[in-house]
Amino acid sequence: MTGIPSILLILIASTVAVSIRGFKQYAFFQQFKFQVLEIINGQRYRLFSAGFLHVDYNHLFLNMFTLYVFGGNAVAGLGNLNFILLYFSSLMFGNLFALYFHRSSPYYAAVGASGAVMGVVYSSILMFPDMKLMLILFPVPMPAYVFGVGYLVYTLFGMKRQGDNIGHTAHFGGAISGMVLTLVFHPFLIQKSFFTMGIMTLATAIVGILLFKRK
Repeated sequence: MTGIPSILLILIASTVAVSIRGFKQYAFFQQFKFQVLEIINGQRYRLFSAGFLHVDYNHLFLNMFTLYVFGGNAVAGLGNLNFILLYFSSLMFGNLFALYFHRSSPYYAAVGASGAVMGVVYSSILMFPDMKLMLILFPVPMPAYVFGVGYLVYTLFGMKRQGDNIGHTAHFGGAISGMVLTLVFHPFLIQKSFFTMGIMTLATAIVGILLFKRK
């Protein structure tokens, strides 16, 4: 595959354009961000629109750079139509999971494409579990499934603590949605990536039970 797929370029460009408008227009940002109370009161479009808004340029760059890095593999493995279905399904499921998790916090608000991007990341991990990844803070190549396990565990800790401004719930919901839909599109991966799915599921289940059993 050469160059960036057109569908990915369009998605990144549209997200950047809407996010920049949100940076400049406070009322626009407030009208379309994710907020529990407003969604419960009927403004369900926020589950979708919040995925095109970001807090600042750093937030926008991180999400779009991650989408760029993993999106090419996802498009190659899924095709344009399934990629778009996966992206927006992960966005919606991630935000629905956040809505459920924070249902007792009516003023909880969030923005960002993180849930959708995590769906793309974990779809790529399932399809290409042996690809090597390297983090900025840990510049040592690691198999994709190792990163997958580590990030899911980190996300669970973030959900438990709720001590930062990161939308861990949307990340977690988006990741799960991305993996499930990838298996729906490519059932043969159940056998091919059995080890990857098994270790991520087991690690996530154990940590989740230990963290939330007394909640």
